[in-house]
Amino acid sequence: MQKKQRLISRREVIKAGALAAGIGPAIIIPGRARAAKKTLKILQWVHFVPVYDEWFNKKYVKEWGDKNDTEVTVDNIGIAGLSARAAGEISAQKGHDLFLFNWPPPIYEEQVVDMKDVYEECQRKHGKPIDLAIKSTYNPKTKKYFGFSPSFTPDPVNYRQDLFGQVGMPTGPKSWDDVRTAGKQIKQKTGIPVGIGLAQEIDTGMAMRTIMYAFGAGEQDANGNIALNSKQTLESVKFVKALFEETMTPEVFSWDASSNNRAMIAGQISLALNAISITRTAEKDKPDISKQIQLTKALAGPVRAIGLEHVMDVYTIWKFAENIEGAKKFLVDYVTNFRQGFIAGEFYDFPCFPSTVPDLKKLIANDPKAHPADKYKVLEDVLEWATNVGYPGYSNAAIDEIFQTWVINVMFAKAAAGKATPEEAIKEAEAASKRIFEKWKAKGLV
Repeated sequence: MQKKQRLISRREVIKAGALAAGIGPAIIIPGRARAAKKTLKILQWVHFVPVYDEWFNKKYVKEWGDKNDTEVTVDNIGIAGLSARAAGEISAQKGHDLFLFNWPPPIYEEQVVDMKDVYEECQRKHGKPIDLAIKSTYNPKTKKYFGFSPSFTPDPVNYRQDLFGQVGMPTGPKSWDDVRTAGKQIKQKTGIPVGIGLAQEIDTGMAMRTIMYAFGAGEQDANGNIALNSKQTLESVKFVKALFEETMTPEVFSWDASSNNRAMIAGQISLALNAISITRTAEKDKPDISKQIQLTKALAGPVRAIGLEHVMDVYTIWKFAENIEGAKKFLVDYVTNFRQGFIAGEFYDFPCFPSTVPDLKKLIANDPKAHPADKYKVLEDVLEWATNVGYPGYSNAAIDEIFQTWVINVMFAKAAAGKATPEEAIKEAEAASKRIFEKWKAKGLV
C-alpha cells in the first residue's frame, strides 16, 4: 500500500511540476494548486564545537531550504552511535538522504550512490580537491566514489607549555623521542602523565596509526597489500610499550573518545593527540589552562613526520534515499559556502577544496579568542603532514573494518599492558587483518 501511495504521489506531483515530500497522494486545491515542499533529511554527529551545530542546524540549512523550496531536517547523534545507525538504515532500506560519517566508510560502498558528479561539479567551480579527500572516498578497484568529503579536521599535538618548559622544551616536542624523554621527566617531577589512549575508541585508532606511519609501518602498502608484520611495526609497538611504561597510567586502557579532552582541560595530562576541540573548550571554560595548552604539528619518527586527519567528514547518499538529487545539490552548495562553516566551526573543519577559504592562513594567524592570538597558525601547512587511514594506500573496505574493529588498538594495548609480547600482538593483528582482507577481496571491493 505504501509503495502504491508513493507512485500516486509522484504522478500527481509530476502533473503539478514538482516532487512531493510526503508518502501520501498530493492534494491539489483548485485555484491554489501547488506541490508540497521537497524534503531533505540529514544525519550527522554532535559536533565537538557546539557553535557549529547552532550555525548549521538553525541558520545554514534553513536558508538553503528556503532558497530551494525544501524542508530540511537535521538529526544529530553522538559519534559512537554512527555505525549502528548506518547499519539500521541499511537494514530497513530507509533513512536519511545525507549521512555524515567522521571517517571513510568504504564498507558501505554497495549501499551508496557514486559521488563522481559531485566532485566534478565542485572541481569545476573551485579547483581540484586535496589528495586526502580522494584517498578517503575513492575506490581504485571499482572506480567508484563511495562518499564525498567537503572537509577534514587536523590532528595536532596538544601539549602543556608550562610543563614542557620545566624540562627544557618550552616550544613543545618535535619528535616522538621528545615525547618519551620529556614525558618521563614531567611525570617524575609532577606526577602528571602523557595522555594518549590505548583503548577501543577512535582517538586511540588515530594516535596508534600516527606512530606507526612515523616509524615507516602501516596496515598495507601503496598497492593495498597487507604489510603489517614488519620490522617497522615491531619498532613502533616496542616504542608505545616503553612510552606507556615510562610516561602514562593505566587509565588510558579504558578511555572513550573524549577522555583526553577532559583530562587535558582538567590539567591531568601533559600531552594529547587531538583536534582543536580541546583548545576551543579551554578558551571558553578554563582560560587559565588555555594559556598553557599549545599546539605543535606532526611529530617526527625514525622515518617521517606525519599525522592523520582527526576527523574525515565523509557524506554518503544511500541508494534508497528519497531525494538523491537534492542531496547532491546541497553538497555542492555547502562546499561553495564553506568559508561560513570554517568560521562557524572556529577552524575545526578545514576545507577539502582550498580555494573556498582563500584567506585561511590570515584567519588562523590572528584569532582574538586564542591564547595567544596566533596559536592556530601552526596548522597552516597541515596538508604537508596530514594523511588518511590506510596510508600509503587508499581507505578501502578492509582498512575500514580493521579500524572499526580496533585491530590496531588492541595490538598496541596488549603489548603495552604486557598481555602479549610485541611479536605475539603483531601476529594476532596480522591474522585478523588477513581474514578481513580476504573477506573484502571476495566481495570484489579490495
